[in-house]
Amino acid sequence: MIDDMFEGDPVVAGAGGVVIDWVRPHIPESSDGILTSAGICEGFAGAGVGSGVLIFAGFAALVAGTLAMGAVEYSKLRAERDQQLAQLAAERVQIESAPDAELDELAQLYVSRGLSPGLARQVAIELTAHDALAAHAEAEYGITPASLTAPLRDALAVGAAFAAGAVLPWLAMVLIPGPSRAPVTFVIVLLALALSGWISARMSDVHPARPIIRTASIGALSMLITYIAGRVLHP
Repeated sequence: MIDDMFEGDPVVAGAGGVVIDWVRPHIPESSDGILTSAGICEGFAGAGVGSGVLIFAGFAALVAGTLAMGAVEYSKLRAERDQQLAQLAAERVQIESAPDAELDELAQLYVSRGLSPGLARQVAIELTAHDALAAHAEAEYGITPASLTAPLRDALAVGAAFAAGAVLPWLAMVLIPGPSRAPVTFVIVLLALALSGWISARMSDVHPARPIIRTASIGALSMLITYIAGRVLHP
């Protein structure tokens, strides 16, 4: 099966590097979860609704946001994977029907990337002997074992990252009693967003000041707008 074309390739990496590579792209979804949940909770808190309504609204936002993020990611990656598999299927047919022409095409691709014609021809021959489809997939379409998408896995990861962020403001609203819940949640969310900005900066090896200020400022503005909207627009 074309889906299994790259199965069995070993990946050698340190555990720390693997974790960082997996976590880094999902920090934005976690921040989105924090912002979305905090905005809805602060909006309902500003409207002065009862605790039961506030808790239910926050939980509904958490569940709906998690499902929506996962579904959108799955649909996007499923379409991308379908395109990749179609390209691989077409390339396999071409390799089987015209191997010499495909070898010439592969060699020419390497020439266009800076190799001498003789070396490009030798590289093309050796890679074709090892795995012709994999060689053409990478050279022509940029498809490698790492880039071949896994829609369900990545959709679950995106949904989990969003939920991990969204649960924090909701839990703050649930656990903090009385009139202090909105301001305390506001502070907790700002700290969480600042932390996510710091983590993102550390993983990207950039100075953390700007990411921290940017994420915290966006969060503060979003919560203030939704809180004021709740107070003003609630009948």
